[in-house]
Amino acid sequence: MAVRLYPGGDVKANLTDSESLRTPSLVRGETKSPSSPPPPHQQPPAPPRSGQDDFPEGGARAWLTVSGASACLFVSFGWVNCAGIFQSHYQANQLSNYTPSEISWISALQIFFMIFSGIWVGRIFDSHGPAALLLVGSFMHVFGMMMISVSTTYYQILLSQAICSAVGASMVFFPAFTCVSTWFLKKRGAAMGLVVCGSSIGGVIFPVMLINLIPKVGFPWAIRTCAFLVLALLIWANFTVRTRIPPVKRPFEFKVFLAPLRELPFALLTAGIFFFYWGMFVPFTFIVVEALAGGMSENLANYLVPILNGASIIGRTIPNAMADKLGHFNVMIVMAAFTSILILAVWLPSSGDAAIITFAVLFGIGSGAGIGLTPVLIASISPIQQIGARTGTAFSIASIAALTGSPIGGAILTSANGAFQSTKIFGGVACAVGTLLFIAARVALVGVKPKKF
Repeated sequence: MAVRLYPGGDVKANLTDSESLRTPSLVRGETKSPSSPPPPHQQPPAPPRSGQDDFPEGGARAWLTVSGASACLFVSFGWVNCAGIFQSHYQANQLSNYTPSEISWISALQIFFMIFSGIWVGRIFDSHGPAALLLVGSFMHVFGMMMISVSTTYYQILLSQAICSAVGASMVFFPAFTCVSTWFLKKRGAAMGLVVCGSSIGGVIFPVMLINLIPKVGFPWAIRTCAFLVLALLIWANFTVRTRIPPVKRPFEFKVFLAPLRELPFALLTAGIFFFYWGMFVPFTFIVVEALAGGMSENLANYLVPILNGASIIGRTIPNAMADKLGHFNVMIVMAAFTSILILAVWLPSSGDAAIITFAVLFGIGSGAGIGLTPVLIASISPIQQIGARTGTAFSIASIAALTGSPIGGAILTSANGAFQSTKIFGGVACAVGTLLFIAARVALVGVKPKKF
C-alpha cells in the first residue's frame, strides 16, 4: 500500500487490486467494508455523454452549418444536375463524332467519382473532421471546372469534368451531409431537406446560366463564370460547415466499410439505393435529348432541366419535413413508388410538349424526395460516430449504379435505333425494384406494422 499526501493535508491511499479487497479505506479517517458503496459525495463523476442523446436541434452554429452545407450541395449535386445540358451540347459540338452512349460516360463517371469517393472521404471525416476535406475539395472542384473550359477532346473533358471536378465535389458533398446529421435528430429530415434544396437551386441556376451564356460569351467563359460562382459559395462553406462530434483517429481498415453490410437492414437499404439510383439518373440524362427527338424546340427542351430541378425543391423539402412526423422509411417508400409510376405510366407513353413538361415537374418532386431522404435513412440506422464511414459505404455502392445506368440507357437507345421506349422501361423497372428493397429494409427493421419509422 502506498500513501500519498495531497495539497490541503488530505491523506489518500493508493491500493493495489488485491489490497483493495481486504484493506479498509483511509479517506478522511473513515472505515468501510469492501462491499459497501462509497458515500454519494465520494462517488466518481459520471462519464461524459457520448453525444447520441443530446442533439441541439438548432442554434446559430447548427443553422450556419445547414447554410454552408446547402452551398456545398448547390455546387456539387447542383452542378451534376446539368447532365442533360452537357449531353445535348457535346452531341452537337465538341463530341459530335461520338455516340450518345459514349458521351453519356462523361456524366456517368462524373456522378460515379463524386459518389464513390465517399468510401474514403467518409473515413477521413470520421478521423480528422471536415476542414481539410472542404479546403482541398474546393480547390479541386474549381480547378476541374476551369479545365473544362479549355478542354476540346474527349479525354480532356473526361479528366477535368468526370474526375478532377467530381472528386473535389465529393470532398465537399459528404462532409456537408455528415456535419448536419450531428446537429439534428428529431428535426433531421427537415434540416436535410434544406441542405438538399441547395442542389435543386443549383440545378436551376447552373442550366439557366449555361443556356443563356453559351450563345453570348461562348462555352469556355460560360463554364468559367459558373466556376467563379462555385468558388464564392465554397468560401462560405469553408467558414460555416462544422461538426458537433470531435473526430476520433482510427487506423484505416477496409473491413470497417464492409462491416455494415453484415446488418440485414443496412444491406437491404444499400441495395434499394443502388437500384433506385440506377433508374433515376436515366431521365436526368436523356430527357432533353428525347424531347428534341420528339420535336420540342431546342430552347424549350434545354429548360426542361431547370424545370425538373425547380420542382425538386418541393420534393426535397416538404417530404423531408413530413418524414420527421410520419417516419423516414414510410415517406421514402411512397415517394420511390411515385417516381417508378411516373417513369412507367407518364414518361413512357408521353408525346408532345405538355406531357413531357408535366413529367419533368412531377419527376422532379419524386426524385427530389428520393435524393433528399437517402442520407437521412442511412443516418437513422447508424451510430453517430460512424455516420461518415457508413454513408460512404452505401453511396460508394450506389455510385456503381450511377456509373452504369446512363451508359446502359444509351446503349439500349442505340440498339433500338433511337427509340426511347426500352430505355424508359429500364429506368422505371430499376426504380420499382429499389422501392421493393426499401420496403424489405423497413420490414427487417420494424416488421409490417403501420407505425412511424
